[in-house]
Amino acid sequence: MILEMKVPSPGESITEVEIAEWLVSDGDYVEKDQAIAEVDSDKATLELPAEASGIITLKAEEGDAVAVGEVVCLIDTGAAKPDGDASAKKEEKKKEAPEEEKKEAPKEEAKQEQPQKKETYASGTASPAAKKILEEKGVSANEVKGTGKDGRITKDDAVKATPSMGTPGPGSRGQERKKLSMLRRKVAERLVSAKNETAMLTTFNEVNMTPIFKLRNQYKEEFKSRHGVGLGFMSFFTKAVVRALQQYPDVNSMIDGDYKISYDFCDISVAVSGPKGLMVPVVRNAENLSFRGVEAEIKRLAIRARDGQITVDEMTGGTFTISNGGVFGSMLSTPIINPPQSGILGMHNIIERPIAVDGKVEIHPMMYLALSYDHRIIDGRESVGFLVAIKEALESPEELLMDGNAKKALEL
Repeated sequence: MILEMKVPSPGESITEVEIAEWLVSDGDYVEKDQAIAEVDSDKATLELPAEASGIITLKAEEGDAVAVGEVVCLIDTGAAKPDGDASAKKEEKKKEAPEEEKKEAPKEEAKQEQPQKKETYASGTASPAAKKILEEKGVSANEVKGTGKDGRITKDDAVKATPSMGTPGPGSRGQERKKLSMLRRKVAERLVSAKNETAMLTTFNEVNMTPIFKLRNQYKEEFKSRHGVGLGFMSFFTKAVVRALQQYPDVNSMIDGDYKISYDFCDISVAVSGPKGLMVPVVRNAENLSFRGVEAEIKRLAIRARDGQITVDEMTGGTFTISNGGVFGSMLSTPIINPPQSGILGMHNIIERPIAVDGKVEIHPMMYLALSYDHRIIDGRESVGFLVAIKEALESPEELLMDGNAKKALEL
C-alpha cells in the first residue's frame, strides 16, 4: 500500500511551508514517527514525522515551498525492512579500493615523467632597475613572474606588477550563496516593515542592579531548592514591566488602522535564541504570575525553543516584548519593535561602573536600558515615564515588586 504524506497545518494563518532539510534519502526505509524532514513556516521550524513504516519516495526538494495539504512524499508500507545492506556496501567499497589505487598509479608515474622546467640563477631575479621599483612599491620579487631571459624580472615586469589599491592579497576569497530560510525571510520582512511603517523612537536610562544582586545572593539557593528553577533577572524585569504597563497603559496598546486597541492583560514576549535564530515565545497573563511562575514559564518556553518544539501559538499574541542582548555582551542597542506591538524593552550587559551616591563615588553593577516605542501612539511623557517606572522598580524591588516581604513574594 502506498501512503501519501501531506503537509499538516502548523497554524491557522499559515498556508505554505518550505522544506528546510530532508533527514532521510530517497529510497530509505523509515520507521513510523521517525523525523523525516524539517519544514520552515514564517513563524517556526517544525519536524515532519513519518506517518507509517516503509520505503520512502521524496516528492519535493530542499528549498521548495509547498502548500499545506500538498503531498511531499510517498511511503510504501508493504515494503519489507532491508537487512545487511550497510555491511554489503562496505564490502563492495573495500573490493573496489585496490582497483582504484591501480588506476591512480599510472597518473603518479606520468607526473614523475614530466620534464621539469629549466631554471637558472637568473630565474626570479630582478634587474637593478626592476629591483628599485619593487622596493619602492613594497612588492616582493617572489610575487612577480619574470618575462626576461631565463625568467629574469625586467623593469617592465616590475611596473606592471605594482599592485593598485584594492588588489586582493593572498588567502581564501571564496563565497557561498545560500537561500534564507522562510523563517529568516519573514523575520527580515517584519523588521523592515517595523522600520518603515512605524514612527519608532528609542529612549534610554540606566539602572543600579545592586539591590537585585543582594536579593539573588540571599535567596537564590533556597529558591532553587524549593522550586526547581533559578532566580534569574528575567522575573524581576518581567514584574517591573508589568507594573509599568499598568501605570502607562498606552505602552500596552497597538494601532489598528484608525483605532487604538488597549489591553487589560500583559502578555509578555521574551526574545530567546534558538537553533534556527531568534524566537519570541509569549508569557501569558504575566500580571498573574509570581516570581516562581515567571521563571518556570520562561524556562519551559526556552527549552521548547531550543529543542525545536515551540509552536506558532506560543509565539503569537504578545502585547509587549523584552529582549536581553546583554547575554551576548551588548552594552547598548536600539531594539526594533515587534509589530503590531508598540514597545520593546532592551536589556544589556551589567558592568561595574563608578557612579555618584549621596555625593560620593561608588562602584556599582550598572545596566543600560533602552525602550523603543511607536511615537504614533506613545508620547514622550509616557515613554520616559514608563522607563523611569521600570528603573524605580528594579532599584527598589523589595518595596515595589514584593510588597515589602521578599520571602513571601518568592514563596519561601
